[in-house]
Amino acid sequence: MRISGRLLLTACAVAVAVAAVWGGLDAAHDPTARGAPPRPAAVLDARHVGAMQAVSALAVLRDWDRARASAWAHGDRAALRRLYAAGSTAGRHDVAMLDRWTRRGLRVRGMSMQVLGVRLRARTRHRVVLVVTDRLVGAYAVTRGRRVALPRDNASTRRLEFRRVDGRWLMASVRQAS
Repeated sequence: MRISGRLLLTACAVAVAVAAVWGGLDAAHDPTARGAPPRPAAVLDARHVGAMQAVSALAVLRDWDRARASAWAHGDRAALRRLYAAGSTAGRHDVAMLDRWTRRGLRVRGMSMQVLGVRLRARTRHRVVLVVTDRLVGAYAVTRGRRVALPRDNASTRRLEFRRVDGRWLMASVRQAS
């Protein structure tokens, strides 16, 4: 069974609501495309931000990505929906994509975001804005007990806005970084 690369990339784009580097990366600038080990995530821009704010902003992203991966692995529509702020377009798209995969009998497991770069744009008690460059790694689909390889994801850069609602960080918006 072959899974559409476009479908996966769309899923990654919404899910990959997570990674940013100045101007984006392409395969020509990707060290792993040439067999080199992956680069560590870029240091958060701390010129106007304290170290604790930078570390806690990155933790918000990491925890959100893990919760999203769990929702996808279990095909849990409600859990996925709870990760997004009310009215989030990205949330609607992500849930709709999960629905399409589960209707086809597919679960996505091993979903992990490789953060190649991240810049903290804003951090308050109730809002975090990151520009993140990342890509999906390690993910595979499972259908009827059979593991199906997914196409390799390319790095993408997005502006992610998280909002703290009732003590939880929710994804409010995901936009292509400019």
